[in-house]
Amino acid sequence: MDKVIRIGTRDSQLALWQATLVRDLLTAQGHSTELVPIKSDGDIDLVTPLYEIGVQGIFTKSLDAAILSNRIDVAVHSFKDVPTQLPQGLVNAAVLERGPVKDLLVYKEDTRFLNDPAYIANIATSSIRRKAQWLRRYPHHKLHNLRGNVNTRLQKLAAENWDAAIFAAAGLERIRVRPEKSVILEWMLPAPAQGAIVAACREHDTFCREALAPLNHPETAACTAIEREFLRTLLGGCTTPISAYAYVQDGILYFEGNLCSLNGSRSFTVEHRLPAAEAAGLGVRAAREILAQGGDAVIEEIRHAQK
Repeated sequence: MDKVIRIGTRDSQLALWQATLVRDLLTAQGHSTELVPIKSDGDIDLVTPLYEIGVQGIFTKSLDAAILSNRIDVAVHSFKDVPTQLPQGLVNAAVLERGPVKDLLVYKEDTRFLNDPAYIANIATSSIRRKAQWLRRYPHHKLHNLRGNVNTRLQKLAAENWDAAIFAAAGLERIRVRPEKSVILEWMLPAPAQGAIVAACREHDTFCREALAPLNHPETAACTAIEREFLRTLLGGCTTPISAYAYVQDGILYFEGNLCSLNGSRSFTVEHRLPAAEAAGLGVRAAREILAQGGDAVIEEIRHAQK
């Protein structure tokens, strides 16, 4: 009998969409598969802000444990949720071609409030990165915590007395729930690996590694590796406002990385463009530039504030 590849996933609509994509790609190669939904701690506690939970991998560790205990063979994640240090025995076997990268503002009435310096807007987001970047641009606005899956957050926005909420464009567009009243935030730098999907398996599971290998998109894998290298070097996670985006165009790799203070009052940015073939180690170099600019003091402040 053919080996059935058990694909673990969170049970939200978006997570199931991502896992189904991996399942369909594996099925197209002739593999037998099944989906195994698993609850994560991040899905169970929908009240505490992510930066207060302070657990890197809050959305991934339940699936990681399921792989290591042989309950599933493959876990599918939004790559931006995956810690830069994987549990021993696991490997990221395939990074799929990247989808939309940017953040999106979903608003209730219109966006005139963005150009009214006297208006104190109420904006919702669960992301400390989005919060810091928003406050840097709109320091007079009020930010509110928003947790839950995509549909839950859209419902909460409709129910609360808020002007708008910030989402990852990929999340809304993949499951086709992007509202008409929404606009891409071109100025907001995304989270490292935002818009990318990763499939992980056991390090010594040769069968699954070989099955997943054709799903890997080399350019996406290379760009997200640089972004995550930048994040890892700055020792960042859900609790640190770190942003990074790398992309390749005509053989040239473009990179932008950023670190903000929690209230957005200070910001450190680094930009590079170089031949893609020469980009090895760029994430580390860029992070060290941020630290040398004064980013090390901001990271120390953030750590102290969250003790």
